[in-house]
Amino acid sequence: MKTAVVALGGNAISPVGEVDTIAKQFTQTRKSLNAIIQLLKNDILPVISHGNGPQVGSALLRTEMTADKLMYLPLGICVADTEGGMGYMIEQSLQNRLRDENINRTVVTLVTQVVVSKDDPSITDPSKFIGPALPEEDARRRAKRFGWQIKPYGEDKWRRVVPSPEPIEIVNREAIRHLVENGHIVIAAGGGGVPVYYDEHGNLEGMDAVIDKDRASALMANQIGAETLFILTAVPKVALNFGKPDQVWLDHMTIREAERYLAEGHFPGGSMGPKIEAAVKFLKNGGQRVVITDIETLSEQFNDTLGTVITRD
Repeated sequence: MKTAVVALGGNAISPVGEVDTIAKQFTQTRKSLNAIIQLLKNDILPVISHGNGPQVGSALLRTEMTADKLMYLPLGICVADTEGGMGYMIEQSLQNRLRDENINRTVVTLVTQVVVSKDDPSITDPSKFIGPALPEEDARRRAKRFGWQIKPYGEDKWRRVVPSPEPIEIVNREAIRHLVENGHIVIAAGGGGVPVYYDEHGNLEGMDAVIDKDRASALMANQIGAETLFILTAVPKVALNFGKPDQVWLDHMTIREAERYLAEGHFPGGSMGPKIEAAVKFLKNGGQRVVITDIETLSEQFNDTLGTVITRD
């Protein structure tokens, strides 16, 4: 059985365009598992990662609103909390679905530490927006109180910004590899994992930052020896000139083509760019294939024309 890392996008858990509730998140998660079942039926053992943007934003807002009465929770703890909570949601939903499908597999969620550099450039110049957009006066008041860094967002709003450092090492990689080798389905590196760094004594310390989920997924795929990386997003394929009259869907790209399209600006930093960068890095570091598609497409079919396939050559 081959191994693949499957990076679920935020729409796999939180319904788009609806008021979010835990009940709706469970419902959406159960729908999304059709894609995971499709892989298992095609002899691919998935290691599942997922986004956590809306959830960690809500967790931060709760800790800010209760700061006068309860202990204020830093970003790193909120990332770990949401990784565990969302992992539980996926794990339980998948366990029930596996039983219904008569697939005898166990599922385990692993709160994953991901090493970054304490000297990463994003730490001194954070640019990852997080939390709600606020009027400038409100944003500055909260920044002073909670030690935030803030930047303009749109015409008349401001938002908190945090570092988004490059992932270097999956601390739990040997545990994940061992579980996979023994046939278990692992949920790991949720929300990009919990950012940590090595201090001057070689001890791990947490960092208030967020790691891009697709970059962490690519790194994890390399470090556990997965053959394929599935990046599940909101579109069935990658496109050139996306949203324009001359839009072109892509069935296949090589590393060289992907890098050229990136340089030409086809894949913006706020959307497809990090996914393509993660795909290229995974392939350059030994991965065999990347598939970028949406959950609906993968849920309905599994063949060689699925999504956009990226290979080394």
